Amino acid sequence: MPENRRGKLRLDMNESPVGCSPRVRAVLRRLDAQALSMYPEKGNAAQRMAPFFGLRADEMVLAGGIDDALRLLSDVFLERGRIALIVEPTFPMYRFYAGQREARICALRYDREMQFPLGDVLRVLRAVSGAPSVFFLANPNNPTGSLLPKKALAQILDAAAHTLVVVDEAYFEFSGVTVLPWIRRRRNLVVTRTFSKAAGLAGLRIGCIFAHREVARVLRFAQAPFPIGIAPLAAAETALRDRTFTRRAAAQILRGRKILEDGLCALGIRCFPSAASFVLADFGARGAEVTHRLARRGILIRDLSASLGRAGWARITAGTPAQMRRLLAELEKILGGNFSPRANRA
Repeated sequence: MPENRRGKLRLDMNESPVGCSPRVRAVLRRLDAQALSMYPEKGNAAQRMAPFFGLRADEMVLAGGIDDALRLLSDVFLERGRIALIVEPTFPMYRFYAGQREARICALRYDREMQFPLGDVLRVLRAVSGAPSVFFLANPNNPTGSLLPKKALAQILDAAAHTLVVVDEAYFEFSGVTVLPWIRRRRNLVVTRTFSKAAGLAGLRIGCIFAHREVARVLRFAQAPFPIGIAPLAAAETALRDRTFTRRAAAQILRGRKILEDGLCALGIRCFPSAASFVLADFGARGAEVTHRLARRGILIRDLSASLGRAGWARITAGTPAQMRRLLAELEKILGGNFSPRANRA
């Protein structure tokens, strides 16, 4: 993971450029010595937090961020020889945790236009033999920013008679599309959420797994007794209570994303429609140069050349409008009049 990022404009890790709620900071300051000396009571926290999602506590499992949620799901539902289905490019931790369990990876691909291969996914899920045990699906997807509509998600769940479908909704606050209410009638559905994005709590590592209560019970049984510290629990509960801040933060990031998309297109840089808090851009042959020169100017973006199979791809976190204007001004200086415009709206 990248280090020495303090003081730079960090558009490489999909962190919140807005930060967390002032109420969260106030709650953390009030944690006294006695509170810090006690083991956290995650059960009570879940009882208070679940209603904010319209659910019961027995349908919710708290985890140390989505990474920890994926590890727990892989530990419970995957083992050597089982099949994990993913559609790449996507969040690399799906492959990582499935690999740790020595599961077989069935990897499909987005096409050149970053379109989701729905037909191929349905074919794999409907296989008479060798159906996947788990399908990890980010919606919106990272790094493409693409969003599957509910109709396609319903088709996937209908086809997944023998597969647990894990829908990762890390960027839900930016897309507004969720299948969370479906967990009560679909036992093959798990939804994950995080407080790292719109709530601005990436440094505290807390997330949620939502599932039918029977699935959630199995996950809790396999979980460590104290998976979440008292500070993350207090912060997450406070963030849920301060929905106004989270909505405003998401709206500010979406304004920044629009400025970023429009600016990239004006510079002739191909970018893809995004339903998340980032944009996938194609700088072509000058991708490595752009990433390097931006870094020298204190602006970090994520080079995705390796994971997308050729040079030029980069993922850019949407920052505040002011941050996006700074980025675009630097890009204009770097690219100058030597950048050849292309069809820039994918």
